[in-house]
Amino acid sequence: MSELMPDKKSGTTKKVQVEEMFDQIACRYDFLNHFLSLGIDKLWRRKAVNSLKPFKPKTILDVATGTCDLAIALLRLRPEQLVGIDISAGMLEKGREKLKKKKLLDRIELKQADSEDMPFDDNSFDALTVAFGVRNFENLEQGINEMFRVLKTGGAFVILEFSRPARFPFKQIFNFYFFNILPWLGKMISGDSRAYTYLPESVDAFPEGDDFICKLGNAGFTELSFRRLSFGVASIYTGLKENNNNFSDS
Repeated sequence: MSELMPDKKSGTTKKVQVEEMFDQIACRYDFLNHFLSLGIDKLWRRKAVNSLKPFKPKTILDVATGTCDLAIALLRLRPEQLVGIDISAGMLEKGREKLKKKKLLDRIELKQADSEDMPFDDNSFDALTVAFGVRNFENLEQGINEMFRVLKTGGAFVILEFSRPARFPFKQIFNFYFFNILPWLGKMISGDSRAYTYLPESVDAFPEGDDFICKLGNAGFTELSFRRLSFGVASIYTGLKENNNNFSDS
């Protein structure tokens, strides 16, 4: 994962490139997310939130929160504290605008922070979520270790991430759209040629499924599982920090 860069010709680190890329597309990010996924991303987030319902978490950290779509959905769990962090100031600004419009500024705390070096004490949160963010970590293992560190013992996590369909003919149809149509549409609408070329490349390079489960297990997480959504276009990964409860498949 670390060798894949949004801009292969740049001399900067992946972390810097990802921050700059999301700053650049922040103003069109929400529209493109919903447009390019035909609105299915909203259903995926709802399923991710439902996975946390049995745990009734009081404190939740949303990593790579972006423009706060998942954080807002997590309010349905009625947490006492909900914090969202992101490396991109541009994305957080759009998130604050959204929260202000919805009169939710007092419900969600936003911080600009590095997901691989979080400004929180050990064992700080009952639950942790990430939606479409782990692909962008410069060091995936470091990011996973940080998630483990800030979760309380018995805490639960839910990760929503793109994956690769495997069944014919959806695999072939999806790949044509993902690698040919989506980058062209994304560039035309956002004006950034990197972001929507990098997106399919990063999905293709991501260690999905059992490979990602293995990395989570190496960090110490238990009760690990994943399920594919929408013919495998996305997957939800769930796990615990040293507990034996089970996740709901609702």
